[in-house]
Amino acid sequence: MVKVKEVAFKVGSVMVGVTHIDIKESAEELEVYLRQQKNARIKERVQALYLIKVQHLDICAIAKTLGKHRSTVQRWLADYRSGGIDAFVKFGTSTGRTKVIPNWAVESLKKQLEQPDGGFQRYTQIQHWLDKVLGVQAEYATVHYLTRYRLKAKLKVPRPRNIKQDEQKLEAFKKTLATT
Repeated sequence: MVKVKEVAFKVGSVMVGVTHIDIKESAEELEVYLRQQKNARIKERVQALYLIKVQHLDICAIAKTLGKHRSTVQRWLADYRSGGIDAFVKFGTSTGRTKVIPNWAVESLKKQLEQPDGGFQRYTQIQHWLDKVLGVQAEYATVHYLTRYRLKAKLKVPRPRNIKQDEQKLEAFKKTLATT
């Protein structure tokens, strides 16, 4: 049976497989900072620093311990090297995609839907109104979702009536219905 020795190779002045990072905070400071954190993402990052400082683990071991990929841990450490602990725990927020129907158009549509005589019977009518009056082009599905679910508006569609219905008999029925 052949025994395999663990060997760390030197490349230049850095040893391969050994994490070389100068952590300015003490182990006690990191431990206090770790206990104070409410955000799990920040806690993981500080824990990575703590594991390097106290247990002298390499990046692969830290990645396994935290359940992250080694390149993620390397990126965290690069953030720490460049900006310290403040840059290390800071997260960027995405601005997101721009809305197809801007807020001013939504407000205008909301006012139009609230008017008793300004109601629409179909979502395609809303779509055409947005295009012609406000100059906002939107897909049918976008208009439907906005109107029905975000604005919680229902289209004003009258109940169907029979063409042959007699108005006098209808009024007489309503009067007798109220007395019974």
